[in-house]
Amino acid sequence: MRGGVDFLSCKDIWDGDILTNPPYKFALEFCEHALDLLTEGHSAWMFVKVQFLEGKARRKLFDTKQLKAIYVSTGRIKCAKNGDFEHMNGSAVAYMWAQFTKGYNGRPTVYWIN
Repeated sequence: MRGGVDFLSCKDIWDGDILTNPPYKFALEFCEHALDLLTEGHSAWMFVKVQFLEGKARRKLFDTKQLKAIYVSTGRIKCAKNGDFEHMNGSAVAYMWAQFTKGYNGRPTVYWIN
């Protein structure tokens, strides 16, 4: 890791919102850990692939009903590794922002952006 904070090792309660683009293979762990750190009513905003909504491993997280909203990008967003957009072509990946709110108990609302 280059600089910053190892988020998954953080143990400090956070009285605010968390906004991040987690490494996809650790996205579930980032969501769960963020919800552990947050105080009631605050949100963890995760920029993830739309396919994050699939999968039995994430079902337990969705069953907590703390996913308040998803904001699906109607256009393909280019995400370049290490910010290297120069060597990147188009994107075949669909992305979204997922808003998990500590203490929310309901169904998520779907919004479309850009």
